[in-house]
Amino acid sequence: MVKLYFLLNFFILFLPFICSASENIGFKKIHYDIQDGRPIDIAVWYPTNNNQHPITVAENAIFYGHEVTPDAEPKISTTKYPLTLLSHGYGGSWQNLSWLANELALKGYIVAAPNHPGTTIFDRNIEQSSKLWLRPQDLSKTIDALIGNQTFSNIVNFNQIAAIGHSLGGWSVIALSGARFSTNSFNQDCKIHSYLKGCHLLSELGLANSELNKSMLDPRIKAFISLDAGLTRGFTIESLQEIKIPSLIIGAGIDLDDTNAQLESGYLQQFLAKSSSTYITIPDAMHFSFIQICKTNAIEILNQEKQGEGIICKDGGIRQRSEIHSEITHLVVNFLSDIFSNNKN
Repeated sequence: MVKLYFLLNFFILFLPFICSASENIGFKKIHYDIQDGRPIDIAVWYPTNNNQHPITVAENAIFYGHEVTPDAEPKISTTKYPLTLLSHGYGGSWQNLSWLANELALKGYIVAAPNHPGTTIFDRNIEQSSKLWLRPQDLSKTIDALIGNQTFSNIVNFNQIAAIGHSLGGWSVIALSGARFSTNSFNQDCKIHSYLKGCHLLSELGLANSELNKSMLDPRIKAFISLDAGLTRGFTIESLQEIKIPSLIIGAGIDLDDTNAQLESGYLQQFLAKSSSTYITIPDAMHFSFIQICKTNAIEILNQEKQGEGIICKDGGIRQRSEIHSEITHLVVNFLSDIFSNNKN
């Protein structure tokens, strides 16, 4: 089965409450270090009028990137911009959801995505990865970084913050939204569902550490979206039932044996409040359908490195990944539009 670090690595809607949908995207990197031993690098996308000297980001031999204007001045708006946080999966990076960041920036959002230390393709070390409870804190620190940043502090509406995460990033945004993890419950569940990928990562992610049982809630988060989340069966039923903020749970319809959406995303659907949560399965999506679009020869390159790795560039059904992305974008933008149009403070 494919390594999890590859697993998590490698329409147009008018929003009436946002006045600054844009044709151009600005891009900035922020290094945030509060001397706590866990500095984070953050990628930020935002609307701009500037399209001079564009560059392509998030492109490599496997994936297509996107054109942005580095360090451009943000587009002037009569209202402040909503903020969306993005959380990548285990062994991934901010690049994985860059396609969604671009779409949201075009719609008038500021989007910020940190690289989670210890769990990126560029930085995989067990000292950091085994402190899984710090992942949601990375997202809280990302908010703090924008509050303290000269470019963004006065143009972001910090009362309109949503968090979106894929796979382990999905787990991170759910924990950030108030779900409480139980190491005992998780380990008991793994005796029954031992084939789930998360059950093979007990030491790498520190899934027996009691620190994981503490609250990771950040009340600044007003909504969350999970994209084929993992490790969800460790969240307590009671804590899921107590989450009041709106949520959108999207699962992949095609099971890869160790990333079963019916068990993972379906578990969330079972216990999140029906009045504030929406659950959708995309029938022809696979776990990797949520990451970037692959280049023509990507499968061959990946399989040369390790036979079977090319699966990260495969989707189910007859639709192209770009079409699946369009559906995801439609779902996400509709959801956020509804949430933030009803919460203008």
